[in-house]
Amino acid sequence: MTSSRFSGLQRFAQALVVFSCLFTLALPQADAAPRKKKVVAEKRQAAERKTAAVTPKRRVKVSVQGRQRIETPRAAIIPLKPSFGQLAGLHAADDPLDLKSSVALVIDQETDEVLLRKNENAVLPIASLTKLMTGVIVNEAQLPMDEAITITQDDVDTEKWSRSRLVVGASLSRGELLHLALMSSENRAAHALGRTFPGGMATFVSRMNAKAMQLGMKDTRYVEPTGLSPNNQSSAHDLALLVGAAYREPLIRELSTSPSYAVDVGRRTLQFNTTNRLIKNPDWDIGLQKTGFINEAGQCLVMQASIAGRKVIMVFLDSAGKLSRLGDAERVRKWVESTTAAAITAGGHSAAAALVPISTHR
Repeated sequence: MTSSRFSGLQRFAQALVVFSCLFTLALPQADAAPRKKKVVAEKRQAAERKTAAVTPKRRVKVSVQGRQRIETPRAAIIPLKPSFGQLAGLHAADDPLDLKSSVALVIDQETDEVLLRKNENAVLPIASLTKLMTGVIVNEAQLPMDEAITITQDDVDTEKWSRSRLVVGASLSRGELLHLALMSSENRAAHALGRTFPGGMATFVSRMNAKAMQLGMKDTRYVEPTGLSPNNQSSAHDLALLVGAAYREPLIRELSTSPSYAVDVGRRTLQFNTTNRLIKNPDWDIGLQKTGFINEAGQCLVMQASIAGRKVIMVFLDSAGKLSRLGDAERVRKWVESTTAAAITAGGHSAAAALVPISTHR
C-alpha cells in the first residue's frame, strides 16, 4: 500500500517536471509576436532617422598609420528648401508655353527682338551660371592655358559640401580647369581659376563685377567664381547680355558645348561629361550653354542655339526640376519651329512671331 502510494507520488512529480519544461519552452513562442513587432518598430524608427534632415558634421582628424588626415563629412541629407523664386511667388505667373521655370527670356540674337519674356527682371541667385563669367574673365586675361595649377584645401567647398573628383593635390593645366568648369560645372576647378588669378581671389571677383557693369548687367553681383553662394545674383535680362558676350569668344563656345573630356590626374584618367544632355541631342544646334543649381536658385539654364535658321538666346531660371529646364528649352524650340513654318507658309517676313509679354516681377 505504502509502496504503491510512493510510486504514484513519484509519477506525479515526474509529470510536473515535464509540464514545467514544456511551459518554459512555450514562453518564447508566446512572446514572439510582441517581440517581432518591437523589432519592426525599431527598424522603422532607424529608417526615419536616416531620412530625417541632418546638418553636416564638423571635420574630424583621423589617424592613419601614425599620420593625420582631414576627413570630409559625406553630403548631408537635407530636404530641399524653397528657392528665392518660390518664396517671391514667381511661379504664380502664367505664360503661353506653360513653362516650369519661374523666369524665362528668349531673344533673337541678331535683332534683339524679345520672343518670350517671363519675370525677366527678377533678381535671383544664379548658381553655376556664374561660371560663364568666370570663363569670360579667364579667357580675357590671356593667361597661359598650359600652366599647371594644383588643387588645394582652399578649393574645397565648405558652403554646400559639394562633391568633386579633383582631390587636393591634383595638378591640372589652366585650360583643363576651364574646360571642366564650363562643361561639367566643376566647382573646385572654377575656384582654383579664381584663386590663382594674378592678384588673387579678391582681384578676380572684382574683375567679374567690373565686366558685368561694362556689359550693362545692372542687376548682377558676384561674390565668388563658382556659384555656390546664393549671393551671386542676376536677372534673365542681364544673363542674356552675358550669353551674347561669351558667345563671341570661340574658346568658351567650344569648351561649354563639349560633350565629354578626360584628364590625367596622377596615375588615373578621369572622364567628365557635360551637365546638359541636350548637347548630345541631334535635334539641337547649340553654340553655347551653361547649367546651374543650388537650392536657393532652383534649376537654371542658359543657351545660345540656332533654331529654324534663327539664332536665339534662351535663359531659364528657377525651374521646378532638373529635367524641367530642359523641357522648357524643348518647348521653346518647338514653338519657334512651328511659328517659323507658319510665317513662311503665310508669306510673312518675320521668321517667328513674338509672344505677348508676360508681366514681370521685381
